Amino acid sequence: MKVICTLCPHHCALEEGKTGLCRARKNVQGTIISESYGKVTSIALDPIEKKPLNRFYPGGMILSVGSFGCNLRCPFCQNSDIATADSSIQTQHVSPETLVNKALELTPRGNIGIAYTYNEPLVGYEYVLDCARLARENNIKNVVVTNGMICEEPLLALLPYIDAMNIDLKAYTESFYKKLGGDLATVKNTIHLAAKACHVEVTTLIIPGENDSVAEMDALSSWLASIDSSIPLHISRFFPQWQMKDCAATPVKTVYALAEVARKHLEYVYEGNC
Repeated sequence: MKVICTLCPHHCALEEGKTGLCRARKNVQGTIISESYGKVTSIALDPIEKKPLNRFYPGGMILSVGSFGCNLRCPFCQNSDIATADSSIQTQHVSPETLVNKALELTPRGNIGIAYTYNEPLVGYEYVLDCARLARENNIKNVVVTNGMICEEPLLALLPYIDAMNIDLKAYTESFYKKLGGDLATVKNTIHLAAKACHVEVTTLIIPGENDSVAEMDALSSWLASIDSSIPLHISRFFPQWQMKDCAATPVKTVYALAEVARKHLEYVYEGNC
């Protein structure tokens, strides 16, 4: 019997023993479980600005942790080695208790909490939720760096424990999201709900010929301002990655020009990777 995963808008219908599109969620005896629970591929103490979060505890450090899997298929992914991996990838087991204790040990080095990042952390939803609850009990911050592809019900259950999010808004057209296997409406709803609950910053990677028009940036930034004009927007420069290694990097002048367009609507706009 197939079981439907209700975490993200793909709603994968999984037969016994099968994993979803994200490669991190599996049907085991009629229950969807997180294959990636506690399986860490990457862990590091990073500057908070690297998430990027420029207006959330600037100058602070944050213990950043990632696992494997993603529910998008971006050909320009900068972490494709873990985002496209499955449970066969080499990992280390880190329980929520161990992770929170490690974060607390690092507070003398300026650590403010835990960032769930690197791959798409929310495909490992249960681990993020358990860690976030424990971190909140210990008075340290929770940050999620996400593509925003999560259904409303699980998002609302998680948000009370989250202090900040950086959400990728890949583009402002449904056609571009279809290329990635995503859904623009879902991501917009994630941004809308998160902005009511915690600090939110948004990142858009500018890819030549794909999402670099003035009209699209004007529409994107205008919509974001309709939620809150003080939401920071990071407009980042694309460099050839993974399946787009033969493409040219985004011209620096394009990033700066689009940032000026966004500043017509938003108070805080940052050029990235320039």
